[in-house]
Amino acid sequence: MLKRVYVWEFPVRLTHWINVLGIASLSITGYYIGNPFVHAVSTDQYIMGWMRFIHFVAAYLFAVSFLIRIYWSLAGNKYASWRVFNPFSAGKFKELKEITKFYLFMKKEPPTGVGHTACATYVYLGLFILFIVEILTGFALYSQSHVGFLWKLMGGWMLSLFSAQTLRLYHHLIMWLIIAFSIAHVYIGWLLDRAERSGIMSSIFSGYKTVEEE
Repeated sequence: MLKRVYVWEFPVRLTHWINVLGIASLSITGYYIGNPFVHAVSTDQYIMGWMRFIHFVAAYLFAVSFLIRIYWSLAGNKYASWRVFNPFSAGKFKELKEITKFYLFMKKEPPTGVGHTACATYVYLGLFILFIVEILTGFALYSQSHVGFLWKLMGGWMLSLFSAQTLRLYHHLIMWLIIAFSIAHVYIGWLLDRAERSGIMSSIFSGYKTVEEE
């Protein structure tokens, strides 16, 4: 018998879509800032200025979204909890082995589950680290034109450890890693949706999945 389960609460869905829009706008504008592919033909045009403005606004929204998600890992339901991302929790390695077999087409059915898979646990941990480094390096570069304790705290301190060019390189490389994750994320979501038929793809809009009752 099938039942609907409320898996992804509103803050999880909200931060997910802010991240989608943020990653898209930050990647496009960031790439342009590093390698302008449209050139102004008139002094009235303000292409780089607008690109930088959009990049900075999207960066603030992305950072706030990340903080909200961290908070909701403490306040949300069991599917959003930080405990889900504990790589050493019971049965995690066994589930990782099974889901990996499914991804490698060594078995037809994925292991049963409602929330994140074991693979997602490890991938998201790595992704969260990339998000943190991307945010810190971004604000470190931004702090070069902003003076004050807040900017030092938000990432300016990194300039005492690395040159601005090194931070810019890391910031750029992480962008490509996040883009690669995004592509794989959509593919895996689609693959699991077809295999489980639980409404994974639609659940990020509605919050609900359809699963077998135990």
